[in-house]
Formats: sequence, C-alpha cells, structure tokens
Amino acid sequence: MDNHTAISSPATEVMSDATHNEAPMCVQESRVYRGPNPYGYRPVVRLKLALGKLEEYPTNRLEDFTERLLETIPSLHEHGCSYGHHGGFVQRLHEGTWLAHVAEHIAIELQCLAATPVTYGKTRSAGDEGVYNVVYSYLEERVGLLAGWMALRLINHLLPPHLQGVQNLDLLLAEDTPPLVDPDAPFDYQAELEALIRRAERLALGPTTQSLVDEACRRNIPAIRLDEYSLVQLGYGKYQQRIRASVTSHTSHIALETAGNKSLTNRLLEEAGIPSPRGRMVRSADEAVAAARKIGFPVVTKPLDGNHGRGVSLNLTDNDQVHWGFEQAAKHGTRVIVEKYLQGHDYRILVINNKLVAAARRVPAHVVGNGHDTIEQLIAKVNSDPRRGIGHEKVLTRITVDAQAERLLKCAGYTLQSIVPPGEVVYLRATANMSTGGTAVDCTDEMHPDNVEIVVRAAQIIGLDIAGLDIVSPDITRSLCETGGGIVEVNAGPGFRMHLQPSEGKPRNVARPVIDMLFPPNTPARIPVVAITGTNGKTTTSRMVAHILKQHGQCVGLTTSNGIYIDGNLLQSGDTTGPKSARMVLRDPTVEAAVLETARGGILREGLGFDRCDVGAVLNIAADHLGLKGVETVEDLAQVKSLVVEVVQKNGYSVLNADDPLTTKMRRRAGGQIVFFSMFGGDDAPAHLREHIANGGIAVALQCGLKGDMLAIYNKDEYIPLMWARDIPATLDGISKSNIANALAATAITYALQVPVETIRQGLRSFVTDFENSPGRLNVYDALPFRVIMDYAHNPAGMENMADLVSKLRANHGRVFGVLSGTGDRRDQDILRMGELIGGMVDELVIHESERRGRPTGELSRLLREGAVSGGLTDDHITTIMPELDAVQNALSRAQPRDLVLVFASKINDVWKVITSFRKDKPDTAMLAAPHSGGNALSNGSA
Repeated sequence: MDNHTAISSPATEVMSDATHNEAPMCVQESRVYRGPNPYGYRPVVRLKLALGKLEEYPTNRLEDFTERLLETIPSLHEHGCSYGHHGGFVQRLHEGTWLAHVAEHIAIELQCLAATPVTYGKTRSAGDEGVYNVVYSYLEERVGLLAGWMALRLINHLLPPHLQGVQNLDLLLAEDTPPLVDPDAPFDYQAELEALIRRAERLALGPTTQSLVDEACRRNIPAIRLDEYSLVQLGYGKYQQRIRASVTSHTSHIALETAGNKSLTNRLLEEAGIPSPRGRMVRSADEAVAAARKIGFPVVTKPLDGNHGRGVSLNLTDNDQVHWGFEQAAKHGTRVIVEKYLQGHDYRILVINNKLVAAARRVPAHVVGNGHDTIEQLIAKVNSDPRRGIGHEKVLTRITVDAQAERLLKCAGYTLQSIVPPGEVVYLRATANMSTGGTAVDCTDEMHPDNVEIVVRAAQIIGLDIAGLDIVSPDITRSLCETGGGIVEVNAGPGFRMHLQPSEGKPRNVARPVIDMLFPPNTPARIPVVAITGTNGKTTTSRMVAHILKQHGQCVGLTTSNGIYIDGNLLQSGDTTGPKSARMVLRDPTVEAAVLETARGGILREGLGFDRCDVGAVLNIAADHLGLKGVETVEDLAQVKSLVVEVVQKNGYSVLNADDPLTTKMRRRAGGQIVFFSMFGGDDAPAHLREHIANGGIAVALQCGLKGDMLAIYNKDEYIPLMWARDIPATLDGISKSNIANALAATAITYALQVPVETIRQGLRSFVTDFENSPGRLNVYDALPFRVIMDYAHNPAGMENMADLVSKLRANHGRVFGVLSGTGDRRDQDILRMGELIGGMVDELVIHESERRGRPTGELSRLLREGAVSGGLTDDHITTIMPELDAVQNALSRAQPRDLVLVFASKINDVWKVITSFRKDKPDTAMLAAPHSGGNALSNGSA
C-alpha cells in the first residue's frame, strides 16, 4: 500500500476524552472522483463515515476482531500502511486503529481480489469528532463502491452484537448498480467475494483492454472509457485512437467480417497456398455428416462465426459424433463449419502490425490421475490452485464440468467418480481456451522461421492489424510444410491473457506493439489543454484565450459558464465548467486545443475532467462560495483551486497572479514552469515578481506611463512591449481594470503555448465583450438614450471591480441605476458586502430575488437593502421588485438620457432580450451627440 495514513491518537487517550455515543456506524456521504481531486491525483471513492459509538472502540479494544479479520482476508498481511513494510497494517491493527481506517484497507484489498488491483488510500478526520473521510482508489467505480459496501458489511459482521449496525449503506450503490446480495441476508464472505468478482468481471475492463490502457498510461497517453464494455479512447481530441479489446481504429471492417466467416477465411488461405484444413459450411446435421464423409474422418465442427471455443467439437470419428457436434455448434449460430481434424498441439500465434509478437501452446482443461482420487476430486484439487479464479481475476480459470466435459469422459470410458491410473491425462475440454480452464505455455522463441512467415502472411491476407492465429502442429519448431499442420482459424480481436500471463514460460508485453502501432514515435497523443480557474474573470479570460488560439489557426474546444463551444459554435448552453463538459471537449475528434474554464464546484463534486494540462492558470482568489461543501475560508478555496496548477505537466506552465498572495503561494506546488502576470510592472512590481524576472522567468505585466498603460512580456533578457491597454476593446479604452488583468492572463497563457506575439496582439485587438462573444461579461448596450451595462458580477470582489469602472464612467453620465439580486447560498456577510458596494456606486437601486437557493422570500432583499444603506444609499432610493425581468424593466423605464443602468444579471439571455427589445421615445440629437468615454470600444451593442 502507498500513502496510507493511520489515525495515530493512542487508544488510551481516546477513551479518556471520548464522550459516550450510542449511535451506530453511519455512512453520511459517498462520492466518486473520476479525475484529479482534492484527495489525490487519481480516481478515488470518498466515504464520509461516522463511527458513532464505535469511536470508542479502536481495534485493540475489540476482542478477536483482528484475528478474525486476518483469518477472513489473509492477504491483508501484505499491506504496509504508514509503516511502509510487509505487515505494517497488521501492526496498526494490534496497536489500535479506528474502523474507518480498517474499512479503507478492506475496500482496497477486496478490489485486488476481484482483479481490479489498487493500492492508494488514506483516512482523515472530517472535522467532527468520530467522523472520517475514507478515501481509496479504484479502477472501475461501481466495483470500488461495492468494495466499500462489502467492507462495511464485513466489519459489521466481525463486531460483537451490541456494537453492530450500519446505516445508509445504500449510499454506496450507484443508481444502476444492485447490491451484491440481499442486504438483509446474513453475511457470507465467500459468497459475497465471488459475487464481487463476477460483478467486476462484467463491469471492469477485461485483461486485454486493461493491458492496453496500462501501456498507454505508462507513456503518458490519456485513456477515456466510452461505454459500459471495452470501448476506450486513447489520446485527446484530434490525436485520439480507439480500441475495443484488441480491435483498434486501424482494424478494417472488411477484415473483421472476413475473419468472422470461417468458411471464407479457409478459402482465402487455401487459395493463397497457406496450409489450412479442408472444410465445408453446412446448415443441418445430415449435411454435416455428408460433409464429414466427403472430407474424411476425423473432423471438427464449429460455428461459422463463433469465438472463445464455444460450440467447437474436435476429433469426431463417426456419424453419431458429427451429429452431436453439429447440435453443439448450432447453439451458437445457424451456420456450421465441418473441417478436417489436424493432429498435433494447439498453438495460438499473435501477429500485430505484420509482426509476430507472441506464441503459446494451449493445453485444454485436464486432470492427471494419481491412482486413488476420483476425477471429481482431481478437479477440486486443480481448482484449489491459488492461481485459478472464477473468471479473469487470476492467471487461470477454474475448471467446470459441463456437457462437453461429460461427453469427453464418456468417450474415454470414465465418469466423475472414476479413479484414473497414475500419470494418465484425462481431458475435460476439446478446445484449449483459458476461459474454460486451459493452460498456456509460451513458445514465442521456438517458432520455426517458415511458420513465422506463414502466420504473418495469413494475417496480411485476411487484412487484420491484430490477428490471433490458431495453428495445429505436431511441433512448432518444425515447418508446417514439413509436419502437415496448418492454420485452423484466424481471429479478429484476440485475447492477450495467455501471452501476458502464461501458465509457464516468459510473459510477453503484447500491449506494447499495439500502442507502438497506434502512436508511432514522435506521434502526439495529446492536444494542448489549458485549464483556467479563479474567483473572477475565468469566463472572459477563457474566451480571450480561445479567440487568440482560433486566430492562430486552431480548432478550439471551449467550456465556459455559458456553454460548450467547438470552433466557435455553441454545442450546449448552460454552466459547463465541470469535468463532464471537459471530457466532452477532449472526446471531440476535431478539437486541436482545449480551453477549459474550471470551477470550484466541479472539482469538489467529481474532480477534474482531465489527468494533466499543458497550461494551468489561477487568476485570483477572493471570498466566494464560502461555507459550502467544506470550504470555509479563502485559504480552503485556494487549496481547492490550486489543483489546476498542481496537475500541470513537467514541460508545461503554471500561470499565476503575482498580485494575489494566495495565488503567489501556489508556485511552491505548481507544476511546470511558473509564468506570472501582474497589474504592476517596472519599479512598481512586487518584489517576488522583480526577482522572478531577474532570474529569467516569464512574466506579463502592465507598464504604467505618461502615454498610457502598456502590456509587456518579459522572458529571460527579452522585453517585448505588446500593446497599449486602451487598444484592447474589452478594456473600454483602458478603464476596465478587471479586463486588463484578464488580458494579461490571456497573454501569459497563449505566450506559454508559443503563440506568436503578433497573433496575440491581433487576437486581443479583435476580441470584444459584446453579448455574442462574451454573454454576461461587461456587455455594453448603447442603442438607447442611456447606456446599459450588463454583467455577471456575483461576489464582492467582482463588485469592487465594477465600482472602480463606474467611478471612471460617472463624469460622462447622469444618474446611475443598479439592478441586483443576491445569491442565496452565500454567507450573510457576503450579501451585506454586495449591498454595501452597490450602495456606494449607484443613485437608484432595484433589488430582486432570482437566486434565493433555499432562503425564505424577502431575506435576500432585506440583507441587500441593509448593506446598500450602510454603503450610503438612502432607503427611499431603493426599490424591491421580486421577478428579475420586471426589475430590469423598471430600471430601464425610469432611466433618462445619458444615465447609466447597471444590470447584474442572473438570467443572462432573458435579461439581454429585455434590454435589447426595450423602446423609449427618441432623445434629441444633442443627447445622442454627447460624448461617451471610449468611443467605438463602447459601442458593443446594436439595436
């Protein structure tokens, strides 16, 4: 185990300080994180577990608990826990650790036993006494949840009766995932473990797909599972490749169809001179018998398009056996192949990208007599091998007795109760598939050169990029042309298990040549990924970056709080700043660069939607969303948002606001190279920024001078004056401080992506914050006798930026109107502060309540009114109109020529319609001719 954290308070201290609690153990919350998250950089399950009365019972106070647990799951001895050595967790059990920590280890080990091996976990106090966050990793999330479900049932089972009881276990079941067993049934460890193994086999990726995903991940190639089965995307955006088990994006559909038609396959091989058995396709038992007579006994019967050896019968020597063989094959398809039976061993050869990469001799399920045990007892002994499991969770699969096994025993003159002479081999399957209990012996290095040439040529004739060829030959070290063997089948989508984990011989990493084929040397697998977070400015900065990259000639996938855009086209509207939206962009095969606005909510809910990014940016940290989901302070908020720069690739860049102490501190744990941006350049720059520039670091800063404010880039000894702030339309002639900061950040991000300076300059010059390009972000409408500015400022920091802008605009306007609603899930102090700020900004305020979010009617308006009065606005200049659109209409109808109306909108689209459809009597020409600060830069709206 790695990164396991024990709860280290001594048991004696717990007992002396603990308060008596009669509540049973209770699951308060469960959450699945599918990407990097506040609890780790890998996918994890988090359980919020309240121990209740069990807080008073660490493991060393529970008689026989540890012994019974280790007897049930002996492999827990292997867990190192915080001690980092074999037996470390057992040591913790004996010393005394809490049951939340025990649940973590059991959930991890159960997943390992179910062939979804994981190692990461940690358990921490959740703040309240006796409540813990139990965190552990998973490969398949539903299996991970079920492992936690079973872990708590096991712990409960091992407790004395007076301590038993688990509440809310159903929180560990996904909506579409039934429990392993009836929750009310008595606990049966072996039965539930087998149920978990079977569920894992059905839900988790199979051995072949998982090996390819693992190999891709070793090469830093991201993997996204696309369905409930084995369809997986490797790589992001335009560079993606897809696999479904060992069928790939390169696999020809015609080749798949050809390989699935065994009759056609045999004919193509025969016509190409490839050694293969004669065969005929039949549709009835009588036709099968006739075909067998013509071909000559012994024969094989098998479905035309079967797989995994299902319905295959070998060495049929008379009419009755052929009749029976046809019936078995017909269970798996209406068309059946009858072909000549070849004598020899069964070999599976794997050819990838026209190269032989592995060969294995397959041995059917069998037992060897010892002279005293029955065949049934011999099967039981074979199945007791710890390498055998019930499915694919182990190297080998247990042998089961079915109709085919009984037929083979009958043909050999035996029953399950027969005692076989010592050394005699009794076969229980006609075919040597691993899934039916067969074994595999690697013989890759023993292949005769002729045979290598034959199998590669056969794969090319069928047209498969990955082919599993079944050969029957007395000796693979001799040429098929000499021994009389041949290729009996060519399989598309062959399994890799026998080569990855042969029963005997050298394991072969057969996933490596597949990834080599899909991603040859110097072929990219990732598109540039930019992740942008912060309290304010995320959407505008994201749009600026996307606009510049589009100017650079790239098809950009963009997620924002307004929607998802591909190459500028809106695909989905709404707040799309979470991981699901990010994955949608990264799955799009046309996207050449991803710009992902990344909000706090998605990180806390599910983690990030990507594993790594090339540029991560944290724009600022200010009080917002505090008191929600465990984020109580701005330092907590900074900790959450810092995740974006922590997952920056080694050769990437972390863009940080040098003017914000909380973002500046993130440089200690940020990935890649640090790039600062600042509103203060030259001698006014913060000391740490001056030091950064002096050391050759990259920075983008605002140089203030008599002629204006200049955006400038620093890189090593190079100083690059980019452009005047006033020449960026989004800054409203250089007076919007917030959009200057956003432009600095966008410059830093795109410069880090090696976008040419001139392209950045042209991108900023052509980006405007009109409603079409940036809805709800400083949208100015000048088609009325008065000016309207619509913005989404929804926290005190955003409102402070707006107050600064209004102070610069006031000289050109008459009265200032404000339309505002608070947000109900914010703290009272934040709502009061919003009211205070707007109270000092406007002459008339219209309050509405469109974002109550659980607060009673009237509470938001009361707090805003109270804050506005404290900000200097008298009560008679405050109006409350509950519906948002009515409130906007009221302000517009009262505004006079040259007034300024500030609308802090919640329903952005609907509010903009109200603004643009509003009509008032035409003002006189003198009013229309009155100057407005900013000229054309402010004329972003049109009638």
